[in-house]
Amino acid sequence: MLAECLEALQIQPNGTYVDVTFGGGGHSRAILERLGDHGRLLAFDQDPDVQAHLPQDGRFTFVDANFRHLKRFLRLHGALPVDGILADLGVSSHQFDEAERGFSFRFDAELDMRMDTRAERSARELLNEASEEELRRIFRLYGELTNAGRVAKLVVLARSKGELRTIEQLKAAIAPAMGNDKPAKFYAKVFQALRIELNEEMEALQEFLLQCAEVIKPGGRLVVMSYHSLEDRLVKHLVKQGNLEGKVEKDFYGNDLRPFDPVIGRAIVASEAEQLENPRARSAKLRIGERRA
Repeated sequence: MLAECLEALQIQPNGTYVDVTFGGGGHSRAILERLGDHGRLLAFDQDPDVQAHLPQDGRFTFVDANFRHLKRFLRLHGALPVDGILADLGVSSHQFDEAERGFSFRFDAELDMRMDTRAERSARELLNEASEEELRRIFRLYGELTNAGRVAKLVVLARSKGELRTIEQLKAAIAPAMGNDKPAKFYAKVFQALRIELNEEMEALQEFLLQCAEVIKPGGRLVVMSYHSLEDRLVKHLVKQGNLEGKVEKDFYGNDLRPFDPVIGRAIVASEAEQLENPRARSAKLRIGERRA
């Protein structure tokens, strides 16, 4: 939904914008095309691989960090306040398509799943070291598996016979818990849960969202595209209620205490044509908030 994201940002030629999920750089390049000579774009990404194809543009600044450190690095680069922030929370295509990264169950490779390949702990360590109770929590909370306990028990049973090292070993270990689910749907939930836990994705998202009101100027836009209900719920709460709990808070005079106004009341979803062309877009939900004065 590139066009929808760009429209939502309402890019001003000389404004300052932030792409907090650089990934393959498609959004950043499209933003740069719409900026004037005095415009500015900062992009965040913790994956060292993306640095091989950064735009060579004087208006562009790359921040080699997780977006949970948003405010600190914007201050460091003298970029406060900004006119808009874009976050595409999906895993980059190159991460899914490179077998050795371990994000996709379509390939056999080492159990990795690290967004930042410099991090010490991989999915291999997580699966072999976490307690059964901890694994149950991860699969239930982040994979929304109704049989999370069964999956956790199978992981523990398998590793008791030898270390789980590869994707195929993991799939074989948990296959008995699949039941009547389609394999792709079942494994997608398991891999999503492990990835979110390993990379602290929900904690990072919460920290990022709570900083947005402090760095976006009045009238500026927050544009977030999420891919599962856990992410979308947090974004929805922030845009509509002004906090992550979804509770309306009011001041002494009864006015709503929320920093953003939702530009559109509901989430924007990909068109049927885009969903056919890009199946990953089927789960995408785009929400837009405008900073209140």
